[in-house]
Amino acid sequence: MYFAQHYLDCLSQASYLVGDETSGQAVVVDPRRDVSEYVEDAKAHGLTIVGVINTHFHADFLAGHLEMAEATGAWIGYGDKAETDYEIRAFADGERVALGGPDGVTLQIMHTPGHTPESISVLVYEKGTDATPYGALTGDALFIGDVGRPDLLASFGVTARELGGMLYDSVQHKLMGLADEVRVFPAHGAGSACGKNLSTETQSTIGEQRRFNYACQPMDEQTFVDIVTAGQPSAPEYFGYDATLNRKNRATYDESAVSELTFAQVTEATAAGAVLLDTREQAEFAAGHLRGSVSVPLDGRFAETAGMLLTPHDEIVVVAPEGHESEAVTRLARIGFDGVVGYLTDVEDVLTEAEDVCVGHASRLTPAQLDEALADPGREVVLVDVRNTGETEAGGVEGAVNIPLAELRRRVDEVPRDKAVVVYCAGGWRSSVAASYLRSEGFADVSDILGGFNAIDTMAQA
Repeated sequence: MYFAQHYLDCLSQASYLVGDETSGQAVVVDPRRDVSEYVEDAKAHGLTIVGVINTHFHADFLAGHLEMAEATGAWIGYGDKAETDYEIRAFADGERVALGGPDGVTLQIMHTPGHTPESISVLVYEKGTDATPYGALTGDALFIGDVGRPDLLASFGVTARELGGMLYDSVQHKLMGLADEVRVFPAHGAGSACGKNLSTETQSTIGEQRRFNYACQPMDEQTFVDIVTAGQPSAPEYFGYDATLNRKNRATYDESAVSELTFAQVTEATAAGAVLLDTREQAEFAAGHLRGSVSVPLDGRFAETAGMLLTPHDEIVVVAPEGHESEAVTRLARIGFDGVVGYLTDVEDVLTEAEDVCVGHASRLTPAQLDEALADPGREVVLVDVRNTGETEAGGVEGAVNIPLAELRRRVDEVPRDKAVVVYCAGGWRSSVAASYLRSEGFADVSDILGGFNAIDTMAQA
């Protein structure tokens, strides 16, 4: 058996290539849209990709099943509760896919609904005659240290209570019914908004989860549902869009469709409503940027964060560090943001030439400067905390308004425009993004805190 986990840090997303080296047949599970990595991996190991399986309708990224089918001719498989606009292979609970002969690598479908109604896990057997599977690809049903949130954004016609009951049965009875030695390979890791307590580990065993995962401890259904649904982070609004689009027959990804723009073309595009998305580091953005830009640096959870503040229907002009233009475009495409009209390079030269007309600078305060601003009787300051609700339980600045970054776009009218606004998060990355968004929306006096609440708390304890 050839087994490879392809892990994408920026989306905390895992996909898998499983092949039988004797027959040369392989299947990819939960691929992203830029599928060349899987194709090249398969080729390097003498494998042909014959099928692609999605464990459910993903909400946090646009899956690459159509791209994979186009590139390889592979069939597309789901659990038989899935309904799509394209042709699929619908798998019944317990159905098997033999990649080799009876004694070869075999996949078995296990229906594990709850994150979504159509969710499945894929049991991987090194030999079809083995009594115990090598591992379980658990999708978003079971994570390392957590379970998937009952996902109303990706589910239609069911209630959170119904999803929670399904997930209880899937986790407590089906997955915990597997042997302790079965390896667990989830679809996401730490940082994903698909759960609240995901581990940084990317694989485990059923036995370890039985011992250490809070949701895998013996409990009744009501207790399970209450625990699982409490304290979940806010999900970006694009999640609903992606979950819907993953059902549809859409255009496939074309990485060659975006080209470089001149400054004149950028000006024309923004005048027509395009969003300027600056992907440089925060310090560079603060020192100088094209006025109206939204700052989402490539060094963090770029695509997910951009998806919180932009919409899938926006036309986007990317401002990128030299050599990283294609990276930015690809990462946006992974979440279904295909509206990039082009990218601007040599931004420093443009900023020098346009200094007098369109260059903005970002105000960033130290905790000491924040104290000075709050003590100034002539300046009314509004504090906005963009951390998730669970984070604020550990403390915050008195009087701050909590608007998680994922909710800022739809709740922007809750931030007063006639006062000085100071934004903070945990460490300063998200607050810089949030402050740039507020400026792009016309807020005149916006600052963020260097080092975030961690720096504020450290100074307070000194």
